Amino acid sequence: MTITKTVDDKSLTLALEGRLDTATAPELDAELQSSLDGVETLILDLEKLQYMSSAGLRILLLTQKRMMKQGQMKVLHVGETIMEIFEVTGFSEILTIE
Repeated sequence: MTITKTVDDKSLTLALEGRLDTATAPELDAELQSSLDGVETLILDLEKLQYMSSAGLRILLLTQKRMMKQGQMKVLHVGETIMEIFEVTGFSEILTIE
């Protein structure tokens, strides 16, 4: 998985490309843990994300909980495959998807 990071004042955008699974979830978790201090808006761009496992969903849930305390989290450009995963798991009701 490739993570492209863009910082703009108190906004952080992470564009994810590839597969978010058991092997790559720790990489995303480490990036988020080191980058979220002082961030009020987190944007996850999933346009090029091809697959997400339960390990990836767990990271999103934990990150959503953290961002509810310090600002907001948005998920952008969700493809059909990932949206289907969000709908089946109920994440489409939890996340702000634009």
